[in-house]
Amino acid sequence: MRPIEIKPDVFWVGCVDYDHRDFHGYSTSPEGTTYNAYLIKDSKNVLVDTVSPGCAKTLLCRLAKTLDPEKVDYIICNHMELDHAGSLQEIVERTKPEKIFVSQTGLKSLQGYYPNNNWPVVAVKSGESISLGKHTVVFQETRMLHWPDSMVSYIPDLKLLISNDIFGQNIASTCRFVDEYNKQDDYVHRIKEYFYNIVLPYSSMVLKALPIVEKLDIDMVAPDHGLIHRGTKDVKFIIDMYRTLAEQKPQKRGLVFYDTMWHSTEHMAYAVASGLEDNDVPTRVMSVKANHHSAIMTELADCWAVACGSPTHNNTILPLMSAQLTYMKGLKPLNRVGGAFGSYGWSGEAPKCLQEMLKEMKMELPAEPVKCAWRPTKDTLKACHELGKTLALALKAKCAQN
Repeated sequence: MRPIEIKPDVFWVGCVDYDHRDFHGYSTSPEGTTYNAYLIKDSKNVLVDTVSPGCAKTLLCRLAKTLDPEKVDYIICNHMELDHAGSLQEIVERTKPEKIFVSQTGLKSLQGYYPNNNWPVVAVKSGESISLGKHTVVFQETRMLHWPDSMVSYIPDLKLLISNDIFGQNIASTCRFVDEYNKQDDYVHRIKEYFYNIVLPYSSMVLKALPIVEKLDIDMVAPDHGLIHRGTKDVKFIIDMYRTLAEQKPQKRGLVFYDTMWHSTEHMAYAVASGLEDNDVPTRVMSVKANHHSAIMTELADCWAVACGSPTHNNTILPLMSAQLTYMKGLKPLNRVGGAFGSYGWSGEAPKCLQEMLKEMKMELPAEPVKCAWRPTKDTLKACHELGKTLALALKAKCAQN
């Protein structure tokens, strides 16, 4: 459990959790995740962020390989969510720091999670700094990226930004740096997965924060999950990618997701996809039974035509489709065109219900929903194909405007 020196005097002392799959109870981490924590050794030694509950011993073991834990003078908590502060009680008891730094809003979070502790807590504002000796740490609040208490820590002379949750990914690996990781496509996918399931609702905040980050002289961004971005090329890549994801400019790609009972709605889904593809919009088809809601949300990062289908069940839609759309609505995707379809037996409310949910997400709806009784006929499948075509043409027009 050796620490890794990522900059002179700065060491990674975090924990890799290869078995973690349920991320925060709503998303997935198919390959595990990493809880990154960092030690800065100086006249005043500072631990920046901690780790998830149950991982404190791993952090302390790594820390002890380069510094006696009782010689930690300060702890910085950039964010109080428990995957970064859940081990704080154990760490504080062992290190007995002189000061614990949190954001102004973080003070409320800390008191909520750890009440009745007489800890030496200092709440800081954007622009405030602390001297460690050779090095200085400058604090910048990044509220709602992705909690109200979030902030980042900047060490100017080292050109290092410790960014907490933003710029992270759920990757569990022996590699600490992006340039060591030989699965570039996976790395990009994990960024999209993380952004679209966690950061997306705060895209406007991202676009406000990025100019502040770009003014900093940095050649390393060290997040609290996943790989560290080092060198101007990798730093520029992650900043540019965040801008692209936050801007949500339309691309010519479609997503059809559906639930089905006896395959009727499934056949309709593939006919809609065919209509999109035949009009030059590559499309992914995903069953909500076969794919976790966060995986479908991740796919949306590249898709701006969205069609969803469900059979009618108890005068509404099937439960998994309801869950998918509720989850999607909360993440606030923008600039999509949408359509709905579905089969039914004796009533037929599902397509209308789906269309209404897409409307609530402010999607452009260029066509009426398609529905059919029992099994889809040739005419029904033709209507589904036409729905796909209509979505493709509407998406192309939207892309042309941007």
